[in-house]
Amino acid sequence: MLLAQLADSEQEKDLSAPVNCEGFGRIRHFKMHRHEGWSVNPLPNIPAARALSKPPEELLRAQVFQIAACNWKCWYCFVDRDRTAADSRVSRFFTADELLDLYLLESERPYVIDLSGGQPGLVPEWLLWMASAVDRRGLKEETFLWSDDNLSTDYYWRYLSPEQRAYLANYRCCSRVGCFKGYDAASFSFNTRGSPAFFPLQFHILERYLDEDLDVYAYVTLTARPHAGVRDSINRFLDDLQRVHRNLPLRTVPLKIEPYTPNNRLLNNEQRNALAFQSEAHHAWTEELKNRFGRDQLACLICDVEMRR
Repeated sequence: MLLAQLADSEQEKDLSAPVNCEGFGRIRHFKMHRHEGWSVNPLPNIPAARALSKPPEELLRAQVFQIAACNWKCWYCFVDRDRTAADSRVSRFFTADELLDLYLLESERPYVIDLSGGQPGLVPEWLLWMASAVDRRGLKEETFLWSDDNLSTDYYWRYLSPEQRAYLANYRCCSRVGCFKGYDAASFSFNTRGSPAFFPLQFHILERYLDEDLDVYAYVTLTARPHAGVRDSINRFLDDLQRVHRNLPLRTVPLKIEPYTPNNRLLNNEQRNALAFQSEAHHAWTEELKNRFGRDQLACLICDVEMRR
């Protein structure tokens, strides 16, 4: 896998802990109650704790590695552009065993390994190879694998065999999260700079992951050009989620977008307005969830939300 070098990057300035693993890894702190007045984010804290029979942690440490490529150009991305461009000057190839060697050398290593990016879905073998390496080394019962996906490719089915996919479906200590880059075609195109025609593809890909019987969750980013009728737009997005599965909104977490060093100096007025507007979209999201689900359903642990199809 071609991984981004995080040392000497703009992203490094935002990190609360020094880069590790020879400059190709970092420690991320997943905090469930990160933003006042915003939805709680239990990912991956709750699924990881459940899989490893641990008590849930409000602040979870995870070892992050970032694939050095992405097929979107989201304006709010916290990663340097050259670290998502497969640039060999700021990246290096690693095998899964080499990554585990670096991870095991860390004196206070977390029990979660986060396969991030960039877009890990461009290398569907990465999660498979990591799971196999963890299994081979007898670390399966103490290590949780968490993988991101921007719901843009069918490589998981194109390049992994049915037997390989079945192995991951039966691998208890790993989960994946797909991120919807907006709540309608306009916000998707605004955020990714991609064609609005790709917006519906995200639902199709997530549905295929569910059909694989994987432990799947979702994020959604709510940044958009300020517009009238945001409540109607959010309602339609929730309709689309529920066409995949009636409970999918309960496994979907709105992410609050913040400026970071790699993107802050490049933000224009339109994008800064979108940062403010996301609060209005978030309010519409939380209100509509209350209309669609009962109190007990909304209080259910995210990993206990029934997703059988």
